[in-house]
Amino acid sequence: MDYLNKIQKDYENVTDLVVKKIKSIHIIYLETLADQDKINNYILKIIPKSLIPRDIKRLVPSPNVKDVTNYKDLNLYLETGFTIIINGKQVIAVETKSNLNRGIESPTTEATLYGPKDSLVENYQTNLGLIKRRIKSSHFKNTVCNVGRYTKTMCSILYIDNVAEVELVDKILKCLENINIDGVNDISELKPYLINDTKNVFPAVKTTERPDVIASALLEGKIAIIIDNSPYALILPAFLVDFINPISDNFLKSINVNFIKILRICCFLLAIVLPAFYVAVTTINQETIPTSLLINIQNQRANVPFPAVMESVITLIICEILRESDIRFPSSYGSAISILGALILGEAAVSAGIVSPIMIIVASMTFISSMIFTDLEVINGIRYWRFIFLFISAFFGLYGVGLSAILLFTNLCNYEVLGKPYFYPISPFDMTYLKESLIKIRNNKRSRLLSKNRIKGDL
Repeated sequence: MDYLNKIQKDYENVTDLVVKKIKSIHIIYLETLADQDKINNYILKIIPKSLIPRDIKRLVPSPNVKDVTNYKDLNLYLETGFTIIINGKQVIAVETKSNLNRGIESPTTEATLYGPKDSLVENYQTNLGLIKRRIKSSHFKNTVCNVGRYTKTMCSILYIDNVAEVELVDKILKCLENINIDGVNDISELKPYLINDTKNVFPAVKTTERPDVIASALLEGKIAIIIDNSPYALILPAFLVDFINPISDNFLKSINVNFIKILRICCFLLAIVLPAFYVAVTTINQETIPTSLLINIQNQRANVPFPAVMESVITLIICEILRESDIRFPSSYGSAISILGALILGEAAVSAGIVSPIMIIVASMTFISSMIFTDLEVINGIRYWRFIFLFISAFFGLYGVGLSAILLFTNLCNYEVLGKPYFYPISPFDMTYLKESLIKIRNNKRSRLLSKNRIKGDL
């Protein structure tokens, strides 16, 4: 194939394409992706002016030189910052990528007081290096594939071959290879192709920006995915308990952490159930609360023209609007606007008789309880079930709360992530992984569900 003419035809209106000719040698690169200094040092300075050898590859001092055997590979190398050298029938690609990356910074979405302070960046090689700094073993493997017809995004599956299930790795790789889309710009776009996210509103794939979280997951037998141009990684399979327990718990004393874990679980349940419980006891099951408290609540609601369920829906929707505005606004003044809005709207709503003071307290406790979770998908899942609990309890009272709880736990127990139960280690029960996640106890074994090598250190 005449590569030179093919390139000039395909890149006819591409302004950053550069084609240099030195005697019989053609040098081709994209100046927006290639480093001019590397091209001068690796290629232009070493090409002899008097005699052109047949094998020019041995003269190039670049640490990464590839033989090009087809036009598809040539196109991929050119688009990733390589410089193409055509010397007669010999075609090679020399890595001359320009440094278009930012420096390694502290985590922003998973910040902790203690522990490592580095986070992933948009460069694939840098991210892989940050993980390899923590796992120094020949058993640490990575399988690479390209995703997207136009973007050809480099995607890598990371695992420890004598810990993780190879069948699970092959299953994930097959899912990635079967993706038929124009392109992938962020790693979160891969989630719908890896798992069935229509049966459960809680996240089944963990997204992280911390290399230490990835290393810890790999050592447990899980699998991580990183792609080029994304500062995040995916960890799978992920279970509900993984989102309730951040890695910062590993840096604190066990007795204190276990109390915080129990408090976190209570907040998870409270954020879902509390509005439904309020509606149930104020409308249907009034006999379940003390008479003095019931009279106090009814006196507060005397001027409210809406039933308790409508009052709850209005208040919760307003709170959700404030939460979304806080997320979308720039951090410099987003929180101030949300706090100001909450104070003004809450006071005005109570004064106007739209909602009662007790409903403001219930809504505040509900949203404060949900704020301990940093993962946005967990918060969205809590929101979804909060309204299900609320509407069912409006018809059946406390029996509706119990019925909703049965629906919730049935849904969690029936859901699977890549063939693994999502409610693990509660259902099925596994004390080993329970010690690793739900409680903090010194443990020298891996989960039997995730790992084929159960004893840590026996590699």
